[in-house]
Parts: sequence; structure tokens; C-alpha cells
Amino acid sequence: MTVLQEYKCPCCTDALTFDSTLQKKKCPYCGSEIDVESLTGLDKDLNHEPASDTGRSDLRGNVWRKEDGLSIYVCRSCGGEIIGDDTTAADSCPYCGNPVVMMGKLSGSMKSDLVIPFKLNKKAAVAELKKHYGGKRLLPKVFKDENHIDEGKGIYVPFCLFDVNVEADVSYEATRQRHYSDRKSDYTETSYYQVDRRNTIAFRDIPVDGSSKMADDIMESIEPFDYSQAVPFQTAYLAGYLAEKYDIDAQESRHRANASIKKSVEISFAETVEGYSSVVAKESDTRILSARAKYALLPVWYLHTSWKENKYVFAMNGQTGRLVGDLPLDKAKARRWFCGLTVLFTGSIYGIFWLLRQIL
Repeated sequence: MTVLQEYKCPCCTDALTFDSTLQKKKCPYCGSEIDVESLTGLDKDLNHEPASDTGRSDLRGNVWRKEDGLSIYVCRSCGGEIIGDDTTAADSCPYCGNPVVMMGKLSGSMKSDLVIPFKLNKKAAVAELKKHYGGKRLLPKVFKDENHIDEGKGIYVPFCLFDVNVEADVSYEATRQRHYSDRKSDYTETSYYQVDRRNTIAFRDIPVDGSSKMADDIMESIEPFDYSQAVPFQTAYLAGYLAEKYDIDAQESRHRANASIKKSVEISFAETVEGYSSVVAKESDTRILSARAKYALLPVWYLHTSWKENKYVFAMNGQTGRLVGDLPLDKAKARRWFCGLTVLFTGSIYGIFWLLRQIL
């Protein structure tokens, strides 16, 4: 059974959530604070594989029923329905706001090894988005002045982190150029070289997101995360946020990790090829000597906003504050800006020709 875990305040029994500023569990009602480490006993069964869901009603908060691929749980605080899909690992009751963790989705082989707790809250995410608007000359003024956030969600996204030792051979085509002149003309002499490099290199914490729901380009754009701040996984960090369990395992993620490693090897080796005008990788062979994968949940803020019937999504690294997302374009401003550049460029050309005529 997939049991729902709730975190209740020992003083007033209200729901505890994880406070990213305090890095503690905090009761929003009475203000009580609890260290996350004191709640490790609640995760004692996570190393065991969960029993399969039967779909029967259970007042303890287990799976109530399944419909169209969705699991419907019972909130133990208000009796409301909490609906999630097969990868939902933490959510909150839509009726009373009670945060819950679906323990069975995070146990056994689904259990994460590490978690980076949220360092930034929703207020910081909204502030970073407004800063993101700054300096965007072609952004519609109305969008900046009247825009509001439709929805902001803090989500723990599952990642596979690879530690890999590789042996690599890379061949580069390098050039050196020499410039000289005589009375007749100027000359450029280009010499070509083949440069070979071989070495072993260790990579640590190569990230590949393990959720098919999350766009790979967005996840890569908000990297890097500081993995030195990762802590052993505890479900208590998830309360008050959404969380996903991975549906792309290490084996499926390996090809993306290998591609990233190959690119990093070529760049790293190229930095040792010095004294040339240009360096281009021609052939490379990367051999895996050893590899180890671990699973981690990493913090991401998703902000949704709308303008003129269009939806805009922004993602922010919940640890570092790095934010990415598309913005609308004011077409009238863009046309004026383009026309202004055209006039300026044309005027500059005429000015250069006028000076040349004066000189010649």
C-alpha cells in the first residue's frame, strides 16, 4: 500500500512544512520549529519495497482507488481527495492544504540517496522573475506593469547523478598563423598540426534529470547545483512542496551522461593544447573504466503567468536562483528599434563616404 505520511506539529497538531529560510520544519499556526534530523524515524521503512496497491478504500490514507492511470488518496485531515499520477511522490490536499508524502513512491528501489533542500522560497522566486524583466527593452510595458503570477510551485525533480572514471584519446587539428609583409603585399602563412592527447579523468555528479515530465533543455539551463550542500534523503524535506519519483532510471539516462562526458573531455583536453591559433577536435574515443549512479531530488520553482491568452512558464533553480523562461515581444517596439538601427547604420555609411571624399 502507498501510505500517506503527514507531519503534524506536536504542540497544536497543525501541519508542519519545510521552511527553506530556517532549514527546519515549521508550524505556520503556532510557530514551533523542529529539526529535520529528529524525524528520521518516520522513514525507517523506506528501504523495503512497497506492497502493490489494491485500490481499496483505507481511512489511514492509503490508495483509495485508481482511475484512468491516476491514484486517488484520502486526506486524513479533512477527508478530501488528493489526486496524483504514477510519479507523484509529494503533494498537498487541494481542500485543506495539508501536505502529504506518498511513502510507497519513495521506498525500495524508488528511494533517493540525496536531496538538496530548497534554499529559496516562492517570494524569492517571484522577485527573481521581476528582476528577469529588467533590461528587456522589447518587453511590452503592460506585461511588466500588470503581469501577475497565476501559479508558483516548488517541485523536487528527480535526477540521476553519475560518478564516472574514463580513459580518453582525443585528436585535434591545430593551426598556427604567421603574418608578414613585403613591398608588394601582406601575407598570412598557416601551418597545420595534429595534436594527440590521452589521459584518465574522473567526473563527479554528472546530472541527468530522471523525469519524463520535465523538459530536458529547461533542466539543463538552470544548472549547476551545488552538490556539496546535498544531504541524505529524508521525506521531511518534501512536506509543503510537490515531488516526483523518477520514471527514467540510470540505465536509460546513461547515454545522455556519456554524451555530456564526451563533450567535457574534449573541452578539458583542448585546454591543454596551447600555443596555437585554433584548435578543433577531430576524433575522440572515451572508454568507461568505472561508473556509479545515485539518485537525488533537486529543488526547482515553476512559475506560470499569462498575457494576451498566452501562457509563459519560468523555471528557477531553488538553490541558486538561476532563472530561465521565454518572454513576449512588443512587435511595435521591435519595428521602431529595427528602423532606428537602419537609420543609424545608413547615416554612418553616408558619413564614412563623405569623410573619404574629403580626404581623397
